[in-house]
Amino acid sequence: MPTVLLEKGYRFFFFSNEWNEPIHIHIAKDRNYAKFWLEPIALAKNYGFSASELSEIKRCVAAYAQIFKEKWHEHFAQ
Repeated sequence: MPTVLLEKGYRFFFFSNEWNEPIHIHIAKDRNYAKFWLEPIALAKNYGFSASELSEIKRCVAAYAQIFKEKWHEHFAQ
């Protein structure tokens, strides 16, 4: 479960067994969890984050989308 980024208290990561899904990023903070698709950027799942938190997370996902994609491809190329 590689962590790609820690930003504003959010942990951005992906699971190593999800290579067969479209490219995405998981986000966790406290007991809350979300998943965003990266192409195009869209919310896939949300468990506990408020609408304002999801807006902040989406801004972070958009800002770091290229890095997330690069890390995804590096990890799953192994």
